[in-house]
Amino acid sequence: MSSIGKEIRLRRILRGGRTLIVAMDHGVSSGPAAGLEDIRRAVANVAKGGATAVVLHKGVVRFAKDYFDEGLCLVLHLSASAAISTHVDRKVLVTQVDEAISYGADAISVHVNLGGEDDDRMIEDLGTTATACDRFGFPLLAMMYPRGPKIKNPYDVDVVKHVARVGAELGADIVKTLYTGAPETFKEVVRGCPVPVVVAGGPKLDSDRAAFEMVEGALSGGAVGVSMGRNIFQAKDPIGMTRAIARMIFDGASVDEVYRG
Repeated sequence: MSSIGKEIRLRRILRGGRTLIVAMDHGVSSGPAAGLEDIRRAVANVAKGGATAVVLHKGVVRFAKDYFDEGLCLVLHLSASAAISTHVDRKVLVTQVDEAISYGADAISVHVNLGGEDDDRMIEDLGTTATACDRFGFPLLAMMYPRGPKIKNPYDVDVVKHVARVGAELGADIVKTLYTGAPETFKEVVRGCPVPVVVAGGPKLDSDRAAFEMVEGALSGGAVGVSMGRNIFQAKDPIGMTRAIARMIFDGASVDEVYRG
């Protein structure tokens, strides 16, 4: 099922078929992580750098509302768990799709971990959220992670392409998942997922160049962009980092062209 509203909002997120999403939902899972102590400043930085969208929980949208305009989209995140919990991998819905209307959101995101004892609940939440997104005309970003006791290697291409396909099968408009480490293997993930795929940034990498190389590899493998968090908002220069990755995604710039050592 589709709607005019969803099509319009999806075009805001996928500009010319490409996107740079900055995840800033870490406050629930990890507390006030470095770079996110001041959420207003964090959002301002990536807005200046040319990000397409940011992912936020509902409670902090008010502090960054001035930066959402025709240049920056809001993706309202519905899922949560806390690292200090005994069930850190069990994501539960803490926000409903219809609430996104009052927050002025352009899209919805949910997080699903597959491979643990509670993944059936998250699969169910994904399906019901997709139905509600169709009803209200919101694009759905499904964050699909292989994570749990059954997962031996979360970067294994067979595992990654399976979780990505689950997202598409249950109604996601964009799937976010792990980069498999090489363009050749990531092409298999993209080939098996009928909706656009973006790559998760993961933990802070050792250098900006390592982050750029991951972006370049993902794009070569068929990703339409990235959904990064710590590798952007924890960078020494978040504005410059955002701008550099935007150049790679939207202008086709190479690692060497954006990296200055």
